[in-house]
Amino acid sequence: MGLGELIAKYDVPGAQVAVLTGGEVRDESAGVSDTGDQVTSDSAFRVGSITKIWTATLAQRLVDEGLLDLDRPVCRYLPGFTPSLTARHLLTHMGGLDSNHFFGIGRGDDALARYASALAAAEHPIPPGTVFSYSNSGFVVLGRLVEVLSGKPFHDVLCERLVKPLGLRTVVTEVGHGTASGASDFAMSARELLRFVRLHLDDPKLAVLRETQVEAVPDFGGGVLGWGLGWMLYRDGVVGHTGVAKGHKAFLRVEPDFGTAVAVLTNSGDSELLAHEVFTEVLKNVDTPPTPAVNPGEIADRMYGTYRNQLYDITLTTEDDRTVLVYRPRTELGRAKRVEVVRHSDSSVIAVSPTSDGYQVFSLVGEDESGRARFLHNGSAAYRITPPR
Repeated sequence: MGLGELIAKYDVPGAQVAVLTGGEVRDESAGVSDTGDQVTSDSAFRVGSITKIWTATLAQRLVDEGLLDLDRPVCRYLPGFTPSLTARHLLTHMGGLDSNHFFGIGRGDDALARYASALAAAEHPIPPGTVFSYSNSGFVVLGRLVEVLSGKPFHDVLCERLVKPLGLRTVVTEVGHGTASGASDFAMSARELLRFVRLHLDDPKLAVLRETQVEAVPDFGGGVLGWGLGWMLYRDGVVGHTGVAKGHKAFLRVEPDFGTAVAVLTNSGDSELLAHEVFTEVLKNVDTPPTPAVNPGEIADRMYGTYRNQLYDITLTTEDDRTVLVYRPRTELGRAKRVEVVRHSDSSVIAVSPTSDGYQVFSLVGEDESGRARFLHNGSAAYRITPPR
């Protein structure tokens, strides 16, 4: 099925698919852009958190040059952070930093410096190294590390080290809200994203980024089994990343052993199934997205209770014979909601209704002194603040 048929099937306005095989990239475009123009090979789509692979690449270059030690306390480079936090923690989402801290920093050449200072002064209840917890904030700090150790603004370093040497013409390095630099701020074409990936496959010094750093991460429904330095690790040696940014969703999967890579870029938040169909066609052996069981069984008492992150207090409880996650906002940025869930496994629950990401999976991991789950996990961890029901 061609890409034009796929975007019609899944009601996606526009998309690009690029495939790297045998050292060559071929691509296909279809549909319309956000401005109503025809999508071409040179159209730029926002890639969201795939940006993190670019930031990790810059960090590794600094390691190779002896300027950055991944296991040295971050506070040696950026004063104010806890001495137990390292750049390796940040690259592997083991830093204990909440997913998103919003400080109203705004734009400007000193935006990352101001953000890092504000983050260093914020409260962080989860100590570094405790649990995997996906953190955009941590990669913004890595962006600031790149600036400090290079002596130049992050976007200048990115252009000098990667964009210009690779001859990339469609890459836009600042399309977001300024302080996302290093985490989710880029746009580019699928073809040029894979030219960047080809650098990773050709340069032996970058292979270290794909080595396993976190052997197991909690199940949050995406098929991710572990984590490297920036890279998500899937089964059978596949690595990749997914990105979301204001109505755009991007998907990247790489088979390093075969020199194969696939990028799917879309201007729709509801494109998960389209990407899955593309990956199934090209990579063949792809995990099937999770769905709720017909007879799911009982949810263990140890899972119930209230958990907290930066934006919400989240309570797993029962209402009218249904089990629900109740989200109570802690700031004006949150939105009150309820998500009905059923048992998914001995340590997880799954939403009854799908979102644009499919059926969300929430893991209940860790154990406190009373045998209760310590964290509610959906990519990022929320820590327990109350007993079970």
